[in-house]
Amino acid sequence: MRYFFHGRVLEQNDEYAIKIPFNVWEVCDKRGVIDADIVLDNQIIECKLFPEEKGKYKILLNAEDVSHFELDMEHKILLHVRDSIIQIHQNSPYSFENPVRVIDGMEVIIQPVHGLCSQTCIAMLAGVTIAEVMSVMGLREWQAKMGEMISALNYYGIDHSNIVIYTEGREATLPKCCIMMERMGLYSHYLVHYDGRFYDPNLPVFDEYDMSQLLGYLEVKCP
Repeated sequence: MRYFFHGRVLEQNDEYAIKIPFNVWEVCDKRGVIDADIVLDNQIIECKLFPEEKGKYKILLNAEDVSHFELDMEHKILLHVRDSIIQIHQNSPYSFENPVRVIDGMEVIIQPVHGLCSQTCIAMLAGVTIAEVMSVMGLREWQAKMGEMISALNYYGIDHSNIVIYTEGREATLPKCCIMMERMGLYSHYLVHYDGRFYDPNLPVFDEYDMSQLLGYLEVKCP
């Protein structure tokens, strides 16, 4: 998967770094130093992600990498994390050509307990029960992260973008259907946007949303 966000190249203690705006433990389920590459404006750069604390990471670059860029200026960044945990699920009865359903409507499902918002969003998109999704994902409360959600979309044959867009509270025009991420403490809360309405596992359907609360989204393809 790839992750798009805006960031600045900062010089700190004779090194050059870009802060990553999401929790790498949560999104990528990877720890330690991570191999990656980025597209910084139009230049592809191999790099490593170094941990700071509690899932927060920075992209470490050398002076040659950033010699053509203005420091402290906001840049568009496309990050590719190698060796993704995201799976295609060879044993799935579904595929992108034969999905579990065509997404032509949405019904809200309220999570029965806290910590199941990820599974509940997949259940709404797939048109199945939370119990089935939990069985497919093999995860209980507070365990499902974005990587596992994408794996579940793949299992159900629900096509999606291969780029997670991080808006970080900026104004954004959402696609017709997407999984939305709100920052909630260390990790994220997930909800579904479909055709101008918002389906939150904690709430009834609503028609307006404060984009300043949005961390980012993943487009889900639908007619």
